Amino acid sequence: MYEAYWGLKEKPFENTPDPKFLYSSHEHLEAVTRMTYAIEERKGSALLTGEYGCGKTLISRRLFEMLPPEKYDIALVINPLLSPTEIIREICNQLGIKSSPNWPKTQLLMELNERLYKNMRSHKDTVIIIDEAQSIKDIRTLEELRLLLNFQLNDRFLLTLILIGQPELREMIDKYKQLKQRLAIRYHLNPLSKKDSKEYIQHRLEVAGAKNSIFASSVHEVIWQNSGGVPREINSICDMSLLLGFTKKAKGINTDLVRKAISGLDH
Repeated sequence: MYEAYWGLKEKPFENTPDPKFLYSSHEHLEAVTRMTYAIEERKGSALLTGEYGCGKTLISRRLFEMLPPEKYDIALVINPLLSPTEIIREICNQLGIKSSPNWPKTQLLMELNERLYKNMRSHKDTVIIIDEAQSIKDIRTLEELRLLLNFQLNDRFLLTLILIGQPELREMIDKYKQLKQRLAIRYHLNPLSKKDSKEYIQHRLEVAGAKNSIFASSVHEVIWQNSGGVPREINSICDMSLLLGFTKKAKGINTDLVRKAISGLDH
């Protein structure tokens, strides 16, 4: 609605996991680097946690985009609230393994095992990314994921398991020692600093095609304080500010518009 008015090619603050909008703060760079290291060095498993809206899903999509398909076979599970058998079936589906709905878990695991060895012979690595893993309620499902790490040779794992979720996932795993001991890499993603918040806003505007400064420098303190540095909250505030500015035919986004946007979001 407001893109043309502000000279934008697209909306810059959509809360969707579009990798091109990923802002490389120190925290996000570190997260991507550690997860990439776990995959490239075949570390077996890694854990990425962070508060709701801090960019974990965007990082998972960035990983998916970065890994060349000729070298990696990737299963991305975005809704893991599944039984042990269902999650193995979903992993198989994501890897393109055709299965029958009435196949038992043993058959699914046999097919998965065959794919892992086929990939190894083809010089491809298998990566399984479980997003929103904190939603797993059945401890048996976590156990099933842990057991996937038993697919290994004497000198290497046949797959890399990446678990991504909110802080409660870390608490779940801390109580589940068998899985915790198998995690080679762990990282927690914190909210953006004040400096990163400002640069994050500028980055997204530039990606969306902004040629001129739209947000006054004075607004960044207000946005950061009211968002807590959480990218999802920053997006909501900035999106609403651009909409209000458009409706009022403003020449730019000032503190007054931002405060009105925040007030509107709170009601």
